Amino acid sequence: MSKLSQEKKYQFYGWEVALVPPESDEYPGIETPQQLYDILSTIWCADTCAPRMRDRWTPENKTLGQCSITAFLVQDIFGGEVYGVLRAGGNYHCYNVIKGCTFDLTSEQFGDEKLSYGPENPKQLRTVHFMKEEKLARYEYLRKELKAYCEKQ
Repeated sequence: MSKLSQEKKYQFYGWEVALVPPESDEYPGIETPQQLYDILSTIWCADTCAPRMRDRWTPENKTLGQCSITAFLVQDIFGGEVYGVLRAGGNYHCYNVIKGCTFDLTSEQFGDEKLSYGPENPKQLRTVHFMKEEKLARYEYLRKELKAYCEKQ
């Protein structure tokens, strides 16, 4: 575990068990999901938020509307699978399961609400999610900004 992760306590679901190494070297300097969270916290913005939630996005609730694009970016770096919790209205909230570790970098958007991260939740596929052009564009923007950040380090 990185020194930063040992000293800092996070609020996202599963942060204590999110101890998986990267499978890709495409993002140099990112060794843990906690480090990724720290970097994304400087990148997430209204432009990366789902359009239906954008009017409620604030820097204080930076993870709002960021779940699918973030979960698929986590998958790019650390591998594993993306799963979804069915929400009211029929949308899925996406999170990651990697080598038996379940974590959700964007869970803070729900405050004190407890989501069910159980095995009954269905896998989420990027081919389905990215059929929506706006979602693919937000993912590509987030990915580009992350690469730029990593290249500066």
